[in-house]
Amino acid sequence: MNRQILRLAIPNMISNITVPLAGMVDMAILGHLESEIYIGAIALGTLIFNFIYAVFSFLRMGTSGFTAQAFGEDNKTEQIALFGRSLIISLAGGALLILLQYPVDLLGFYLIGGSEEVKSLARDYYCIRIYATPAMLGILALSGWFTGMQNAKYPMIIALAVNIINIVANLFFVLVLGMKSDGVAWGGLIAMYAGLLLGLVLFRNKYSFLLKFWSTAVFMKWQNIVRFFKVNSDIIIRTLCLISTFAFFTSRSAVMDDTVLAVNTVLLQFLFLFSNLADGFAFAAEALIGKFIGAGNRENLKKAIRHLFYWGLYISIPCSLLYFFAGGKIMSLLTDNSKVIETAIPYLFWIGLVPVITFAAFIWDGIYIGATSSVALRNTMIISTFLIFFPFFYLLTAFFGNHGLWLSLMLFMLSRGILLTIYSKKYIYAVIK
Repeated sequence: MNRQILRLAIPNMISNITVPLAGMVDMAILGHLESEIYIGAIALGTLIFNFIYAVFSFLRMGTSGFTAQAFGEDNKTEQIALFGRSLIISLAGGALLILLQYPVDLLGFYLIGGSEEVKSLARDYYCIRIYATPAMLGILALSGWFTGMQNAKYPMIIALAVNIINIVANLFFVLVLGMKSDGVAWGGLIAMYAGLLLGLVLFRNKYSFLLKFWSTAVFMKWQNIVRFFKVNSDIIIRTLCLISTFAFFTSRSAVMDDTVLAVNTVLLQFLFLFSNLADGFAFAAEALIGKFIGAGNRENLKKAIRHLFYWGLYISIPCSLLYFFAGGKIMSLLTDNSKVIETAIPYLFWIGLVPVITFAAFIWDGIYIGATSSVALRNTMIISTFLIFFPFFYLLTAFFGNHGLWLSLMLFMLSRGILLTIYSKKYIYAVIK
């Protein structure tokens, strides 16, 4: 079982870790410019795309779970139908977002806090990056489908290519051409379309044989479409709650002042770095749990869950120790702005707690997605968001300021892991009789 987990987890960890590393490179590039407002501009501009990612995240998560179950059943007709459904939805969704870019701009920046100077730069970033959404969503669909097919190598190749191209392009636009946050936006756009093209080439090279199993009747089968969207609507609600929490965290940081916004933006990179590391095992869970449920193998289902949590614990403790003892040094690599570094020092403690508090929630996410048990994912996220995070935010920040904001976030993540553990008996272990 450990071999199966690592075969899927290691490529996913490599591909996932490139995402925050690329973000950290962007942060380091902008963090060494003359003002912290460029960091804040990227933070605010990215908020809107985080919401877009949230709405369409089912293109990866839902596709992964359903495809893994079709793989376990050896149902090739449904495998290729899922590929077609997710890819068509992703490209149509991206085109719709481009058409609606102006109202999204108005609503998004109306809701976001921050100084006018930061918001102006963030809007420039948004107006360029919005044209990358069809490619971004297409990559989500392809990555979810490849993962469900027990192929973690192809999402890794795509992610590595996208982030390497992104880093190189950003360095060129910012350091060579002298652009600012708009250069980072152009780098991301170019990288996304390159990644989508690469993903389609990879599909053609290995999976084009599935096209002979294509059935328009299966593709259009009403029961499958309804189930696909029912599960994915739960995932959308779940992910919107998650992104709303982080968006609120960032917007409240911006309300405090531009320096606190820059500090919390940099510190969140530590959380995102670990979450992407842990998600390597969560993605392995999606593939394995879905496969074992599709095959009706209860013994391997229980064994996989047990071993997944062993691995989650194995990676969380060293990461916490690293953050506790080397967080300041890592911080100095991301920015040489003395004001930001000095302001951040009292909050490094929270970053050290991140891995041990959050790993259970990340592992359970992958397990529930593989089981397509979306109702529990939705309900636990709603509880953690509206009964834990927001009440504690309003209770704590009035007295403890930014420390209260971080404590609210930690309680939110901890409650998710606890609630998903409680629900697992009904929604995971009872799936196979």
